[in-house]
Amino acid sequence: MLEGVALNSIKKRRIRQASIFVIITLILIITFGVCIGVGSVQYTLKDVFATIINRASVDSTMADIIWDIRVPRAIAALFGGAALAVSGIMLQVFFRNPIVEPFVLGISSGAVFMVALVTLGGFTIGFVALSPFVVFIAALIGSAVVMAVVVAFASKVKDIVTLLVIGLMVGYICSAATNLMVAFADKEALQGFMVWTMGSFSGFTWDSVWILILCCVPTITSLAFIMKPLNAFLLGEEYAKSMGVNVVRFRMVLVLIASILTAIVTAFAGPIAFIGLAVPHITRQIFSTSDNRILVPGTVIMGGLVTSICDLIARTLFAPVELPISAVTAFIGAPIVIYLILKRRNSL
Repeated sequence: MLEGVALNSIKKRRIRQASIFVIITLILIITFGVCIGVGSVQYTLKDVFATIINRASVDSTMADIIWDIRVPRAIAALFGGAALAVSGIMLQVFFRNPIVEPFVLGISSGAVFMVALVTLGGFTIGFVALSPFVVFIAALIGSAVVMAVVVAFASKVKDIVTLLVIGLMVGYICSAATNLMVAFADKEALQGFMVWTMGSFSGFTWDSVWILILCCVPTITSLAFIMKPLNAFLLGEEYAKSMGVNVVRFRMVLVLIASILTAIVTAFAGPIAFIGLAVPHITRQIFSTSDNRILVPGTVIMGGLVTSICDLIARTLFAPVELPISAVTAFIGAPIVIYLILKRRNSL
């Protein structure tokens, strides 16, 4: 009798979760179309789909706006948000801390420091002139260096909290060095740098979109192979060890995946805050589970959805002025942080 009730409950929960997946996927598809159609020039969903299916059949101006500007930006917001959200849930499981996000390990600070070195310090890292490609390479190098430092410590440090503190300190060092350059920077160079630090998906072209996709898809897909140890980590390192998980190696893999996903998005779009913090918690609330086999794919979809909506708000709310996307994401993420802090305090 009890087994039948339990099986029935599990079946209902799975049906509910499957229904949620279908609903949020449909909402994501609709949002994607709206993001392409809405802007300084309005287009219907019919225009959007006609352009995507057969560009030659529509007006050339409309085709250029939709296909060369809005579609790359919409795809970038979708994949970039998914990458940041997945990074967030990986780190929250790893550190067993609900207010950890990708930038806590100093990865974005490393990217910002290298971009400051290029745009404010005049260091062109071997290139003849400054260009968006050089900025991207600089951000990627800065992120990679910090990532390498954290991964190196992850293989030696046993305490997770110690690793978290090391990441924070590396980030503070990079931020301090960046502030020194800002203090002595030329005004024109400083303006361009500050715009980049605000975060935006507006600069994406098809070339950068393909790079983002080729980096994100294999990395996110690889998470399917670590679901079992990831769930084991929910009950602590000792339990994971008892389940046969190589904790040191698994720790390095988690940090590496989270770092790569954060680095590639930061390199192209600048530092974008709170997506990695807020989206995992939104997903947990929606699906009412801590099973990473459900949460990770759910977080991928929700990350793309939430970031797409935030990007749409950022460029349309006060058009033609475009808001920094981090300003929009902060309105979502900050209340969640406050709620989590108050909830944890009340539970003590």
